[in-house]
Amino acid sequence: MVNIPYHMARLRGRVSRTLYQAGLAQIVRVPLPPSQEISVNVFALSCERDLPEQVASIRSFIRYVGVPDQFTVISDGSYTEQSCHLLSQIHPCVKVVPIHQLVKPDLPQAVYEYAANNPMGKKLAVLLSIPIQKTTIYTDSDILFFPGAVDLVRIINSEETFSRYLPDCATKMDERVIYNDSEKLNPVNGGFIIFKEKPDWQFAMKRFLKLKELTHYFTEQTLVHLTMHHNHSQPLCTKRYVLSVDDQFIYPDQFAESNLVLRHYVSDIRHKFWFHLSI
Repeated sequence: MVNIPYHMARLRGRVSRTLYQAGLAQIVRVPLPPSQEISVNVFALSCERDLPEQVASIRSFIRYVGVPDQFTVISDGSYTEQSCHLLSQIHPCVKVVPIHQLVKPDLPQAVYEYAANNPMGKKLAVLLSIPIQKTTIYTDSDILFFPGAVDLVRIINSEETFSRYLPDCATKMDERVIYNDSEKLNPVNGGFIIFKEKPDWQFAMKRFLKLKELTHYFTEQTLVHLTMHHNHSQPLCTKRYVLSVDDQFIYPDQFAESNLVLRHYVSDIRHKFWFHLSI
């Protein structure tokens, strides 16, 4: 039986994205409402393919969270000069840098090899390299922020010393760097992290450097998972910081409630990202 609501939702998402993409040059010049300044640095790694999502994500952050000290978009190398210019027009806090300018020159050679062969390797190199002198956020481009983001401001401004992570809705890991089943508990998603202090990556990286075979897609996320737990990071509330595909096969975005802080629109439900063009 054909699931009509599911296919209608996907059609709505495709049409809305196409319209948004066509109007990007005008959208980035639409003034955002006045927003509070917040003491945080934000980093996002993205590519030319995801330009519409990146624009919408940044605008939703500034609208509902506030104006960060800087919102740095790290180009994986595919952004055109025109796209970089579009991103920088969103707000004066937005800066675009090529990945080679951000990544540290003294990372293990295996990290550079991973980055050269897998997009998730680039993300690992970025996470190992972003400067953390104050509260710092890493966010994927397929995350939208909502009015409930006042809670995120509370966390940013708090005296907490532990970092926070977005819990994953599935356990997808590189088993080669997992040494016992208990290490799989409370899976971490690397798409949204609040760093309150610089993490110690050595625990996870020692395992990574022992790998003899080529790394694969979930290696980066598994290393992030191990690192967050090794550093005693705490999970964000899954009712307000949402990563779920439970509404994949129905029409509405069932998590878009007034107290929602953010939702990570992973590939299975990416079309629902585009249900929120008003933001």
